[in-house]
Amino acid sequence: MTVPVPRARAQPVDLSRFAWLSIAAALVTIALKTVAWQITGSVGLLSDAAESLVNLVAAIVALVALKVAIRPADESHHFGHSKAEYFSAAAEGMMIFVAAAVILFSSIERFLNPRPIENVGAGLAVCVMASVVNGLVAVVLLRAGARHRSITLTADGKHLMTDVWTSVGVVVGVLLVGVTGWERLDPVVAFAVGLNILVTGWGLIRSASAGLMDASLSAADDEVIRTVLGRFTSAEVSWHRLLTREAGNRRFMQFDLLVPGDWTVRRGHDLIEEITDALMTEFPDIDVLCHLEPVEDPRSYEDA
Repeated sequence: MTVPVPRARAQPVDLSRFAWLSIAAALVTIALKTVAWQITGSVGLLSDAAESLVNLVAAIVALVALKVAIRPADESHHFGHSKAEYFSAAAEGMMIFVAAAVILFSSIERFLNPRPIENVGAGLAVCVMASVVNGLVAVVLLRAGARHRSITLTADGKHLMTDVWTSVGVVVGVLLVGVTGWERLDPVVAFAVGLNILVTGWGLIRSASAGLMDASLSAADDEVIRTVLGRFTSAEVSWHRLLTREAGNRRFMQFDLLVPGDWTVRRGHDLIEEITDALMTEFPDIDVLCHLEPVEDPRSYEDA
C-alpha cells in the first residue's frame, strides 16, 4: 500500500524581484563599460562590455524562468514547474561560453594588431564603478539563491561575480599597458580572463544537467533523512529503499516502511504521519511518499 502524505506548505516565493535587480544592474554596467571602452579603445574593456550584454540576456532568461517555476501543479505538470530553473541555469552557462568566445576572439585579433590605449585613468574609473555595481548585486543574488535554494539566482550571481573578476583582470591589463607601454599586455590579460570564464560556464551547465537528470539529495541531506528514519526504527519497524531527488528548490523522497502484517491500516498510517512530520521539521519543502509493507512477506524485499 502506497501512502502519499500531503502537508500544507508555504506558497512558493516570487523571486522575480531579484531578476529585475539583475536586469537593472546589467543596463547600468553596459552603459558604463561602453563609455570606458570608447574613452580608452581597450579591447579588454570592449570584451568586458560584451559580457555585460550577455548578462542582460541572462537576467531576462532568469526572470522568465523564475516566473514559470512558481506556477502551481496542473493537469499537465503534477509535480509543478520548479525544474524551469535548471533551463535558466543551463542557458546562462551557454551564454557565458558565448561571452568567453567573444573575449578570446577579440584578444587574439588585438594581440596580432596592437593599438595604443588612451585616457587610461578616466576609462578605468568608469570600469571600476561598473564593477562595484556588479559586485554588490552579485552578493545579493548569491545570498538570495542560498536562502531560497534557487539555482537560477545562484547562477545569475555567479555570472555577475565572474563579470567582476573579468573587470579586475581588464583593469590590471590596462594599468600594465599604461605603466610598461607594452600594448600586447591588454589582449593577453583579456585572453586569460576568457579562459577563466569558460570554467565558470562549464560549472553552471554541469549543475543544471545534474538537476535535469534528477540528481539525488546531497550526502548531508541524506544523512539527516536517515537519522530521522532511524528514530522510528525498532524491533517491529524498519525501512529500506530510500530514494531521493531534487527539482529546483523542491525535494522529493520515497521509502518502504516495514511493519508487522497484523497492524491495522490506521496504526500504519499514524506512524507514517509521525515520520512525515519529523521529516518536514527538517525539510519544510520536502514531498514524502511512503510504501507500507508487511515485514513477514518475502515480496517486501524483492526490490530492496
